[in-house]
Amino acid sequence: MLLDAACPSTLGDRPVNNSELPVSPQLWNEDLAPTTAAQRTWRWYHFAALWVGMVMCIPAYTLSASLIEGGMSGWQAVLTVFLANAIVLLPMLLIGHAGTKFGIPYAVLARASFGTAGAKLPALMRAIVACGWYGIQTWFGGQMIYTLLGVLMGGEIGGDKIAVLGINAAQLLCFLGFWAIQLYYIVHGMESIRKLETYTAPLKILICFVLLAWVHNKAGGFGDLLSAPSQFVEGGKKAGQFWSVFWPSLTAMVGFWATLALNIPDFTRFAKTQRDQVVGQTVGLPVPMALLSMMAVIVTSATVVLYGKAIWDPVDLASRMTGVAVLVALIILLIDTVSVNLAANLVGPAYDFSALAPKRITYRTGGYLTAAIAIVMMPWKILESTQGYVFTWLIGYSALLGPIAGILIVDYYLVRKTELDVAELYRERGQYSYLSGPMSGWNMAALVAFIVGVLPNIPGFLNAAFPASFPDVGDGFKTIYTYAWFVGVAISAVVYGIMMKGKTVPAVGAPAHP
Repeated sequence: MLLDAACPSTLGDRPVNNSELPVSPQLWNEDLAPTTAAQRTWRWYHFAALWVGMVMCIPAYTLSASLIEGGMSGWQAVLTVFLANAIVLLPMLLIGHAGTKFGIPYAVLARASFGTAGAKLPALMRAIVACGWYGIQTWFGGQMIYTLLGVLMGGEIGGDKIAVLGINAAQLLCFLGFWAIQLYYIVHGMESIRKLETYTAPLKILICFVLLAWVHNKAGGFGDLLSAPSQFVEGGKKAGQFWSVFWPSLTAMVGFWATLALNIPDFTRFAKTQRDQVVGQTVGLPVPMALLSMMAVIVTSATVVLYGKAIWDPVDLASRMTGVAVLVALIILLIDTVSVNLAANLVGPAYDFSALAPKRITYRTGGYLTAAIAIVMMPWKILESTQGYVFTWLIGYSALLGPIAGILIVDYYLVRKTELDVAELYRERGQYSYLSGPMSGWNMAALVAFIVGVLPNIPGFLNAAFPASFPDVGDGFKTIYTYAWFVGVAISAVVYGIMMKGKTVPAVGAPAHP
């Protein structure tokens, strides 16, 4: 197979590399191949719309709840969310650069640092986390259908919970029904997702203002939740404990988008220029995320006046509306959840699964695998408690993904100076195969750096996830775990940089791109 025979595309206006050099069918398929100039249609407003679309989601809305339940004031919660998203924006822009410059997805970029075979490890890590998120969002969508049916029928539907599953039959059917709705976009591919995000983003912004107007009118104001002091002030329930809550919360908030920080090349490979991806992401992520958090606090503050208690769940709030408002609200939430889930949690793992076995798994097949695994993971169990959601799920997977981000950034910027030989990324016996023999295709420096970056966080994770089984974990490990993403990024970046010093092979024939 010849590179331009199998992939008639060019990168920019020039061939990826010498067309006489073969690529390996075990590493290449049309979905993983570099994007062509014709495919590079995304401008900055497409990226901004993508992020606005992904930010306006139920899990992001309820993030403030976990922070305020932890003792923060409304303003502290909003600022924590903003700071976390400003932090995670940096690796997104850095890693996204490679996608735009070379037109390659995350799973292919990882081959430069982990090796052509070793890259399957970070691809699998990212894919499994995304499957969990895909399931969580699908569960939220199913719950909306469940709530809507209950409202239409005049009472809660369902019955006794099914043993083992922990949910009733109606909830299960609604979950599977929403799961089935999303299959349309798996079948129709990336372009259908781009159109959905672009067209629904303005609608979501409009709905936010409508919701604010509705609660202000109903409650005669916004209540005082945003101005209420935190529990950390002198005389409060958690006086003097702010930093012990802030750092793990910040890590969890960073972890919320840590998945996208890795696989952002899956989107930026379609950018027309670097400026488009940088401006679009900068406009679309930190500020909208903070504004959504503020809106959640304001609306919830009004619910205290309206219903006598804080209602953080927008589905629950929608179910309390009357008349046609409840139907409109839930339908909009359904559209919102579909658009978020597909962009944030389907595209990445679909490419990642495809990279595991390109000859057998296409992007579409990878999407089917993602959807199937999401069911098996039983996402409602992940969401059973705020403690489990924040300290086990969000921080736990950030401990895995942080080291990968550190390795990718150091490899691309410090080791390779943003230059890659793209054709070599698709060859089993090429520059990025590293070792020979049984470990052919593995870069031991990346593997060691990844393991060393993850190890310090394991004791803290075990204590957070299984406190009864691991009660005696030292305070030092618990503290390290509160900074899991940051610890993983820093340790793996340093270890990888040291191990790769003086061992790089200069990129050959890497084309320039704006």
